Amino acid sequence: MHVIVAEVANTPSSRAMGLMYREHLGLNRGMLFVFERSEVHCFWMKNTPTALSIAFVDQNGEIIDIQDMKPLSEDTHCPPRPVRFALEMAQGWFAAKGVRPGLQLRHEGLFGR
Repeated sequence: MHVIVAEVANTPSSRAMGLMYREHLGLNRGMLFVFERSEVHCFWMKNTPTALSIAFVDQNGEIIDIQDMKPLSEDTHCPPRPVRFALEMAQGWFAAKGVRPGLQLRHEGLFGR
């Protein structure tokens, strides 16, 4: 089990800002994007100087895809199917911890079962 301390981006403005302008993330720290509904939510790295990995997560907490994102890039990163959540961590965090698609995230009250 890995404990993550994640800032929550659950409004249009906080999701638009994301981790822009952050030079680094602390150990086991990231950002959890929470959307009102499951859709194909895409991300980019404009104005984000820190290399990140993103886990796309369905409404039940299952990781359906993980992608690495280049700093300051306008390349889009989209999940292969609709998601309700996305978790950004320092690039390589998921791989280093053995976290992969198919695994479940746990958070009391956040993910439906």
